[in-house]
Amino acid sequence: MKVSGFSIARNAIHYGYPVVEAITSVLPLCDEFIVNVGTGDDGTLELVRSIASPKISIIEREWDMSLREGGQLISVETNHALAACSGDWCVYIQADEVLHERYLPVVRRSMEQFLGDPDAEALQFRYKHFYGSYDYYQDNNRRWYTKESRVIRRSSDIVSWGDGMDFRHRDGSRLSFRRIPAEIYHYGWVRPPKTMVRKQEAFRKLYYSDQELAGDDLPENMYTDLGNLCRFTETHPAVMLDRVSRDNWDFDARLDEQHPDWLRHILLFLQPLTKRIRRLTDMVLHRRTQTGGA
Repeated sequence: MKVSGFSIARNAIHYGYPVVEAITSVLPLCDEFIVNVGTGDDGTLELVRSIASPKISIIEREWDMSLREGGQLISVETNHALAACSGDWCVYIQADEVLHERYLPVVRRSMEQFLGDPDAEALQFRYKHFYGSYDYYQDNNRRWYTKESRVIRRSSDIVSWGDGMDFRHRDGSRLSFRRIPAEIYHYGWVRPPKTMVRKQEAFRKLYYSDQELAGDDLPENMYTDLGNLCRFTETHPAVMLDRVSRDNWDFDARLDEQHPDWLRHILLFLQPLTKRIRRLTDMVLHRRTQTGGA
């Protein structure tokens, strides 16, 4: 069994992406690792080159930053890295995702177990989304995705899809996956506040035109999705410990203002129903307004 790893990165230093930690967290699983590094101006290329592993191959590309609709640029560049992979399985890790070392044996066994099963096209991982600081994570499965495929079978018919979060067949049909007992730690929302604003400004440019973004300034504090946070009491991946130790900004999770867990979970469970009721009420009021009804 041969395993390829792949990822993409551009201006990772400027926007606070833990790209070295991301790559090295899955490197023990891989026989080769392909990194697509977009031309930038912050030393990301040199940073990736500094990873001392003969497994790593770097593709240098000029990313087409005009590809903004739906974040398609991420998939386009991810597919360039995927195309260079030669393994039976391909392990994908985004530049703000890290696999805890305790899951390495689980992922290895799963790849071996399903290698001979042609119906297993992908292995799906759980997700933990850290938020505001390394001490808290989101506990809201209505707003934050909980599962994604991060190991895929190499096939000319399997590609990165949409904004790079998903993999599908070229015709858009979904892959047949197997869920495995492993979890990806997502650190996309853990940065000093000013770096978080810079990152979000750049990220939104992957989805919206300059005209759509004109006059839409981001607030100084991006950490407003409160109310469903949990304190993290376990261990971070070993590759993240140095970065975690440099955490030097203040973040108030306001846990004392949250509903009790039992009530939070009930409200989250009912959320789709309340949204449908709200939409139905809005439709009725709109129709009454259109017809002049009271």
